[in-house]
Amino acid sequence: MNLFSLLDAAAMRFPTRGAVFSGDREVLSYAALRQRALALAGYLKHRFSAGDRVALVSENRPEYVELLFGIWAAGMVAVPVNAKLHPREIGQILDDCAAADLFASAPIAGELVRHGIAPLREGAMTVIGGADYAQAANGFVADADSVSPDTLAWLFYTSGTTGRSKGAMLSHRNLLAMTVGYLADVDAIDEDTSLLHGAPMSHGSGLYIPPYVARAARHVVPVSSGFDPREFLALCDRHPGASAFLAPTMVQRLRAEAEQSGRRPANLRTIVYGGGPMYVEELRKALAVFGQVFVQIYGQGEAPMTITCLRRRDHASGDDTILGSVGWARTGVEVAIVDRDGKQLPTNGIGEIACRGDVVMAGYWNDLDATAEALRDGWLYTGDVGSIDARGYLTLRDRSKDVVISGGSNIYPREVEEVLLTHPQVAEACVVGQRDDEWGEIVVAFVVPAPNSHLTEAVLDAHCLERIARFKRPKRYCFVDSLPKNSYGKVLKRELRLRLTGARPPAVP
Repeated sequence: MNLFSLLDAAAMRFPTRGAVFSGDREVLSYAALRQRALALAGYLKHRFSAGDRVALVSENRPEYVELLFGIWAAGMVAVPVNAKLHPREIGQILDDCAAADLFASAPIAGELVRHGIAPLREGAMTVIGGADYAQAANGFVADADSVSPDTLAWLFYTSGTTGRSKGAMLSHRNLLAMTVGYLADVDAIDEDTSLLHGAPMSHGSGLYIPPYVARAARHVVPVSSGFDPREFLALCDRHPGASAFLAPTMVQRLRAEAEQSGRRPANLRTIVYGGGPMYVEELRKALAVFGQVFVQIYGQGEAPMTITCLRRRDHASGDDTILGSVGWARTGVEVAIVDRDGKQLPTNGIGEIACRGDVVMAGYWNDLDATAEALRDGWLYTGDVGSIDARGYLTLRDRSKDVVISGGSNIYPREVEEVLLTHPQVAEACVVGQRDDEWGEIVVAFVVPAPNSHLTEAVLDAHCLERIARFKRPKRYCFVDSLPKNSYGKVLKRELRLRLTGARPPAVP
């Protein structure tokens, strides 16, 4: 079953309903969205073959919805790429997936050209909103391809601990299971509801496009192409049943703006939050301002948005242990806590979180070793540590992979450390996360300068910005004479984290 069938059905039932909006302005009805998606499919099928990868690199734009469904109608694989990545990082993804074609916004296309980045086939890049794009979206209309449920639909690139992105292979079955799970557990949406795309459509917000298309709801892209709290509140007043996926830091910014301005959005229906830690204290403040509109999801690119859910009703419990959890297993998903040998632990046992179900990826693109590590005996090993209580609530206890989650974005320390170590005046470097009220966590780099060097934060900042995305660079540098290590020479990251809190570190074992 092709994901395009969701759009096909919506356009048949509600052809004149507004489908895509830019701010207040309707851009496309559902009938027009279907027409343009099939025209884009015709454009792609004329140039490429079924199964080819088509990359999308853009800020949030109205065209994102038609592009996804056009790619799926053509029987090809969508590869949405984080627009905040450095051009070199985007180039690595294009190379890894052997992208046949690339759709990019004008500013990003210019940066890619400047850095010599291109897809696999020479000249295969289309500027979204340009003349070539307009011709493609209004050209020959093709029939949607029939595909098996296990056909690859989306390559979801998630940063890896080795410093290179890994492509989680998501099939039509995976995304349809995700869609059904959303409608079953998160929100009973219909044609009178709206999805506000404040979070990036390349990952967080984009994964909610299929369920909202399935119910012929509105897709509202802010004119700012991103998240501005004032704009978001205004859009909630102008669109019915306004809902959004937001990272915890965005919820905090929205709450602060609502408090300062005294505004209460008239049509705010649901805020789904996830992608980082939401502290109970902040959640209580948000509930006091917005009421019972919150739902939390726990998931990852390997099981998209669909491992557990903390329901709206759970948020009304007033129980700190429930508010501090990530909820129950989603419909169609099994969740277990396992020890190092993969043996399931009893109630309240602390171990690695594993899950299985139709939402779990097929594996990592061209990475058999990483696939074998993550997928074992039908279970996805998440790399997160948690426990499940007698009521079935899952609570995250720690992250076994030292990922830093800042503003809803995953940042892997080794990637930043490797960049720092390419500077000739850096002898050693270790990166950890520090709790931050605004961002959830910030990246902190402990740096041992080389002898007789004259390192400054400004020098290292410039060095990082030349090599990695701005959001990944450290927000704080700590220059030290040495890094704490155990007898095996391993850096003790826990001791560095304790230093940041001012606590006394334990004795080195």
